[in-house]
Amino acid sequence: MVEPKFAERTVINHKSYLKQGRVVTSPAIGITESDVITQDGSVIGYDYLVIATGHNDLFPKTRQEKLSHYQAEYEKIKASESVLIVGGGPSGVELAAEIAVDFPEKKVTLVHKGPRLLEFVGQKAADKASDWLESKKVEVILNQSVDLSSASDGNKTYRTSGGETIHADCHFLCVGKPLSSQWLNGTVLKDSLDGKGRVMVDEYLRIRGQSNVFAIGDITNIPEMKQGYIAESHANVAVKNIKVMMSGGKKKMSTYKPGSEMAIVSLGRKDSVAQFPFVTVVGCLPGLIKSKDLFVGKTRKTRGLNPKLV
Repeated sequence: MVEPKFAERTVINHKSYLKQGRVVTSPAIGITESDVITQDGSVIGYDYLVIATGHNDLFPKTRQEKLSHYQAEYEKIKASESVLIVGGGPSGVELAAEIAVDFPEKKVTLVHKGPRLLEFVGQKAADKASDWLESKKVEVILNQSVDLSSASDGNKTYRTSGGETIHADCHFLCVGKPLSSQWLNGTVLKDSLDGKGRVMVDEYLRIRGQSNVFAIGDITNIPEMKQGYIAESHANVAVKNIKVMMSGGKKKMSTYKPGSEMAIVSLGRKDSVAQFPFVTVVGCLPGLIKSKDLFVGKTRKTRGLNPKLV
């Protein structure tokens, strides 16, 4: 959103690396003991099934639509003198930091309904991120929500739940999205959800009560941070176990155990705040791990794609 050309390497068509696979771009709406039914009427049979639907995401679907979306967001930021960001989780903090670094002349305000930023990490990491943002002149308002309907096209003044008014030429909503699990209520997996809509899995990442259906990523009920590298760890375990089952179950199944909780939140182009098991660091040293490339090169390389080219 602050550098649209970066999206050229970031947005990858699945068919670019799934050479032996078939990509169906239609929402799944039903599951039976042997088939998945999609919205366009397709019936896709399975021997093994992996549910990896994460959170509901309303982003454009095609690559070109996504690239156009990022370009439009960039133009919106560029044309604004002041920007409001609603939500102090990793997305909100990272976006605020990116804008503050690339457009230091713009007034950036971040409003979060919680008592501190980055509630998914420890207090120390949250405090370091907050101090960094304030050093870049980002105004951080906590314990308040924003009535986004309070601003009209001609009047760019937003009201908060605490009675404050914020002037901003544009806003970005960076709050958590609901889990994409509601659709499972109409399937054979309807009894596999807990009270929060998460899919209950065993130590092999199989959905409880199922022998050949797995779930991975944010949608699972595993008590841990919901992050990309953790979802990838889930995938590795599920793949190993499906291979074992396909070979007749002669080898031992792999179990998944949550590891030490780590998190890296990028702060602009050079800095990051990193929470490791025994230490929390902020600055350019942890920034070398993530901020320079945001793991895009690594992600492309592990899928057999040129890390530097589109």
